[in-house]
Amino acid sequence: MRSHPTRSTRFAGLAPAPARQRRHHPNFEIRGMQGWKALESEEKLSEDGWRKEQQWALDMGLPGADSINDKSIPTFARGELPHFAGINTFMKAPYVENVRDVGKYDAAVVGIPFDSGTTYRPGTRFGPQGIRRISALYTPYNYELGVDLREQMTLCDVGDVFTIPANLEKSFDQISKGVSHVFSSGALPVMLGGDHSIGFPCVRGIAECTSKRIGIIHFDRHIDIQEKDLDERMHTTPWYWATNLPNVSPKNLVQLGIGGWQVPRYGVQEARKRGTNVLTIDDIEKIGLEKAAEIALELAWKDADAVYISFDVDSIDCGFVPGTGWPEPGGFLPREALKILGLVAAEGLCGLEVVEVSPPYDTSDITALFGTRVVVEALGSMLAHGKLGSHKHIIDKPVSF
Repeated sequence: MRSHPTRSTRFAGLAPAPARQRRHHPNFEIRGMQGWKALESEEKLSEDGWRKEQQWALDMGLPGADSINDKSIPTFARGELPHFAGINTFMKAPYVENVRDVGKYDAAVVGIPFDSGTTYRPGTRFGPQGIRRISALYTPYNYELGVDLREQMTLCDVGDVFTIPANLEKSFDQISKGVSHVFSSGALPVMLGGDHSIGFPCVRGIAECTSKRIGIIHFDRHIDIQEKDLDERMHTTPWYWATNLPNVSPKNLVQLGIGGWQVPRYGVQEARKRGTNVLTIDDIEKIGLEKAAEIALELAWKDADAVYISFDVDSIDCGFVPGTGWPEPGGFLPREALKILGLVAAEGLCGLEVVEVSPPYDTSDITALFGTRVVVEALGSMLAHGKLGSHKHIIDKPVSF
């Protein structure tokens, strides 16, 4: 009968580690890692905002039934919990019924339900609803960053811009007016699209409120800078028109992830003529995520006073984001894009848009969930680096309606 090797014969020739090292070395190692540091940083966060929300929920929703042991639970669902109930705003943030009150908040979510600029699959008009719905899954606390949006900032949802179906230009005017109102108030505008044609009116809404220069960091697989598509200013054209604005230079447009078989040559020709900055997925793989973010920041901020981020979810490999209007294989892995996003947002933003989430094509809400993650990742990074609100100094031409 074949005998099993003993421990001593199986590990023959391997000298055992000293007893002291075996006992203490692993613990010493883990205490220097992010996971342990995150455990410790949570202790420094306040719980005042959470307690205030719990009391508000009781005041608004009646104390729970006598049989409920947890006396913080109301009868009617109010606030964050339960995640599957309630009337959804973005992450259950307060709904600002009167948009003139938006300046009371650090950041404001603006829905832009618009897909008249699509050239293939419609459905992004339902993007804001889809993102809001699945955003209820999230808490405002991020473990790795050690931030809590509820405790460290004020966030609201102003609802949706009233867009005009089948009329691009009237919708663009509505979008610019809405964004300029939010930006002028001092709140950071966070736009939930909508197809990518909204990039132009969103940037225009900010640019008209300042004499300062704005750079753009654009996550996408598509270059989106041709003059027109199908004779209109569609979702393939926003950066042609945005970089025509007097204080938005194409030299400060940085495009990350561009490539594949869906990049119209008209756009490539325009990008070359205007001298924009393009990094492909292959470029980013070669130089690394940190270096890519460093280059993006250097180019977007060169002689600029603020930076705007446009995040198209189709910049992610379509295996992870099926619910989009123009899916393309070979894009970012989610964690790659989120890493770069966090690094570039750390320097502060004057606006953020998430576009091309199309719930009719989504599977298990995973594309909408990624859209949610883009927003909270950017806000969390700005909070962690003390840059939330840094856009306010450029508001020297506020609008008033």
